[in-house]
Amino acid sequence: MFYVLAIWIGLTTSVPDAWPAFLGAGAGPRDATALPLTWSPTEHIAWIKSVPGHGQSSPVVWGNRVFVTSVEGAQKDTYYTVCLDTADGSELWRNELTNSAPVTNSHYVSRAAPTPVVDEHRVIAVFESGDCVAYDHAGKTQWTRTLVKEEGPFVAEFGLGASPCQTESTVFVLLEHDGPSSLLALDKQTGKTLWKAPRDPRRSWSSPAVIEVEGAPQIVVSSAGTVDGYDPGTGTLLWSFKDVGGNTSTTPMNIGGGRFLIGASPGRNGENAGSAADSNGLMQITREGGTWTATRQWTATKATPTWASPIVHQGLAYWINRSGVIHCFDATTGEALFTERSKQSSWATPYGVGNRVYFFGKDGLVTVLSAGREFNVLAENATWDEGTLPPETKLAEESSEQRRRAAAMFSKPTLYGVAVTEDAFLLRVGNAVICVR
Repeated sequence: MFYVLAIWIGLTTSVPDAWPAFLGAGAGPRDATALPLTWSPTEHIAWIKSVPGHGQSSPVVWGNRVFVTSVEGAQKDTYYTVCLDTADGSELWRNELTNSAPVTNSHYVSRAAPTPVVDEHRVIAVFESGDCVAYDHAGKTQWTRTLVKEEGPFVAEFGLGASPCQTESTVFVLLEHDGPSSLLALDKQTGKTLWKAPRDPRRSWSSPAVIEVEGAPQIVVSSAGTVDGYDPGTGTLLWSFKDVGGNTSTTPMNIGGGRFLIGASPGRNGENAGSAADSNGLMQITREGGTWTATRQWTATKATPTWASPIVHQGLAYWINRSGVIHCFDATTGEALFTERSKQSSWATPYGVGNRVYFFGKDGLVTVLSAGREFNVLAENATWDEGTLPPETKLAEESSEQRRRAAAMFSKPTLYGVAVTEDAFLLRVGNAVICVR
């Protein structure tokens, strides 16, 4: 049995089997022998549970409960938070929240994209409209906020996408768009704003992360031209790194000792190709006297992820790009070890456990590599067949050719995110959760 002892993010209560936030921030270690290595659409699929509407968020887990969010309606009218039993997928409760800033429900705009956070007392869902809600584990509402009334309107062609991060007492919400932007700290018990750090307008969908530095947390935001560190108690900007570009979609990945990985992409049309080429790599936060500094330690040459954040596992750093190319580097020196192509690109971030690294292909093919300095495929697992998943609700036809191409791309099931329990993978597609055990 493994327990969460996530002291560095302030979640001091031990609980079995938790995956408390986006990318598993705060989760304890897992035992590879308890997790499946191989599966198929007919083998090791423990359950498939449909959820209302569509959601691009990842599941979060606390004990035997998994929480997911979604949105439904022609104008993204209703947001849902759904609680399922991890054992069999049975629905324990679902709650609705009316969207305070309705827009056309489109393949081209984020749909319930931010991943919730959960702790021993509550699950907090943040939606791209700026609507926030906290429920206890039984589904009773604790508080709601309508941030668009105070911080909006949000001017975002593709919608907001940043997931919140958390410490024991605070949830941090990043609101970035074409208008006045900010990083907010909200009290988890009441939902009240503790502080607000203004940020320049920018187009970015990257999420903030809690990074431990010298035994204390900092809130690190990697977004569209800067990487910035904030004091979680006051919102004071501690440091800023500006020699970066194309960092609009991935999350800083904490690897200990004030070190973290940065991902940067050329962009939808290659607009950030020049700056992104030199922006992927390892960064280090240090302090001299009272001054904090962030420096790039090495560059991951030619590694350009899209939505999947880079990870470190057993001393090796992994990136996967939109063509399914996997880059592996020595996490200490930056030495390039291999560049090999898998069969699918990934939206979900890879996961390393034991001697395995799982790459979750966007079309449901999960490639498992042997953790090591050479490329070695252990398994390739198809997760669904045609007709396996519940049918998606059809959206209105898009008006422009660019939007029609996007609609065609995302009309098929997409594996958006993953949560890992002690013995299972919980895989999120738009309108369902799949348990592979």
